Amino acid sequence: MTTPRTEHLVLPGVLTAEQAVATVHGILAAQREDGAIPWFRGHHLDPWDHVEAAMALDAAGEHAAAERAYAWLARHQNDDGSWYAAYTDGEAALVQDRTRETNFVAYVAVGVWHHYLSTGDDAFLDRSWPTVRAAVEFVIGLQQPGGQIGWKRADDGTPTEDALLTGCSSVHHALRCALAIAEQREEPQPDWELALGTLRHAIRSHPERFLDKSRYSMDWYYPVLGGALTGAEAGARIREGWERFVVPGLGVRCVVPNAWVTGGESAELALALWATGESDRALEILQSIQHLRDPESGLYWTGYVFDDGAVWPRELTTWTAGSLLLAVAALGGHEATVAVFGGELLPLGLDTDCCA
Repeated sequence: MTTPRTEHLVLPGVLTAEQAVATVHGILAAQREDGAIPWFRGHHLDPWDHVEAAMALDAAGEHAAAERAYAWLARHQNDDGSWYAAYTDGEAALVQDRTRETNFVAYVAVGVWHHYLSTGDDAFLDRSWPTVRAAVEFVIGLQQPGGQIGWKRADDGTPTEDALLTGCSSVHHALRCALAIAEQREEPQPDWELALGTLRHAIRSHPERFLDKSRYSMDWYYPVLGGALTGAEAGARIREGWERFVVPGLGVRCVVPNAWVTGGESAELALALWATGESDRALEILQSIQHLRDPESGLYWTGYVFDDGAVWPRELTTWTAGSLLLAVAALGGHEATVAVFGGELLPLGLDTDCCA
């Protein structure tokens, strides 16, 4: 195996250089030769978490491995621009869940832009453009008149009008990255700009347009992480949910009132905190989940039931490790990760906040 770059992946109380290398190698060990990155070997691959793990590899300088992950997506994209929700162990012929979730499909744009910023590889961006364009067209094809985006298309092709705030916030981030790719290629996409603006307006001003999932911590912080809420609005939202979701010294609840903290949600909250300028609290959150680290593999357990003192489920997931590495990379100043999750340089789309 190669030796990952760790200068920006060292964080006091979170990762030493040796631990960072072990975590990156843990993700690489789960990646198949064809580029697929399942949750862990023998489990399934979903396109969103596959991209999250690939982005972590880029943050560690493992660009060839990350590029293989994006090549896997390009080879197995459906004719309508989508991917299925789950593939058994990353085997494209073994589809486990044939629904096509819009936030899963859109996230390729975030990963492709991150890879390009990490490598400066224009040829990669050229190769990836048809993949990104087809994915975005699939996603905005499920946008509703109110701006929200239906969360899936069923196996029989039936679209779902119901929208999820977490998923739409992730799509918001992805559309901004897709527009950044389009700008880099000098290929304007006005329909995407309009879709982004109306989606942001729905997220910021119309909670009634989304299914009520307010018990889930992702619905709390994702409008901030996805860049739809910034500045004072972002700070207010974080303050509003802090006591409900953050368990001091242990991490972030996945869902209230369950006594279950999860590594992925905790690392994502740390990214959202960093994006709002709260690096100290981001560091505290990342330090609080080191009880989930498996020293043998360098990976992280998905969650911990603190009422019972039990690790649950008993799975070490590539995406949990990936989300932590990305949060550490942002705090460590990794240029591409800062650009993608900081959002200052990402297009905003059309301003539709004045619209009903």
